[in-house]
Amino acid sequence: MGPGGFDKWTRRFEDERERRRVRGDPDWSLGARLHPAVWAGVQRFQVGEDGDGANLLAKADRAGDTDYAQAVRLFVAEERNHARMLALLLAAGKRPGLSGHWSDTVFVRLRRLMGLRTELLVLMIAEVVALRYYRALRDGGGDPLACEVAARILADEERHVPFHCDRLNVSLGELPRLVRRPVMAVWRLVLLVACAVVVVDHGRGLRRLGVGRLRFLADVMASAGGVTSAVLGSGPGGSPRGGVG
Repeated sequence: MGPGGFDKWTRRFEDERERRRVRGDPDWSLGARLHPAVWAGVQRFQVGEDGDGANLLAKADRAGDTDYAQAVRLFVAEERNHARMLALLLAAGKRPGLSGHWSDTVFVRLRRLMGLRTELLVLMIAEVVALRYYRALRDGGGDPLACEVAARILADEERHVPFHCDRLNVSLGELPRLVRRPVMAVWRLVLLVACAVVVVDHGRGLRRLGVGRLRFLADVMASAGGVTSAVLGSGPGGSPRGGVG
């Protein structure tokens, strides 16, 4: 087992890759019908999923844990697969993809500011918000193809969050004890601001999915407690205590 115990994550990602290969893709020929406001949300999340992960991979390599670096490569491959599936969902609905979005640009620049710890803290903001969004799309989309795509992505994200929590648990453990809780308090504040931007930007689409702005915001912030507990816990545990859904 590697120094951080991340070989277990490599196995989980590899097992999921094999299940995905055997299962195959959704039936894109079904087509997809969603409200225009919901399509706008799908377009923006597709942009967010579509990145090469080069900076994260380089920082993971420099961390010196080969098991973790391999797990990150498999994580990035899953994120690319999400972008691919969302692009095909948009094509099934005869909707174009976006070349970019200002919110994704801001997140990418923030993630690149410092080292692996900062990269993961910023990435976790997007991941926690995505958990609630894909759950809303799965449960409220009303379109079989869109619901299946959302369910597949959601299942992956439910593994991604504890994976990152495990690494952040190790990373914050390298900081003085008195600093760790303030770091996570700042993280929760930034999450609140980011989520507020999302609910303003996606409000109409969220209502069409049966989730009001305040409910979405409250659910995301409630899930932050489980993330904080996992990151500040005594050691990597494989899943945030208190849940993140």
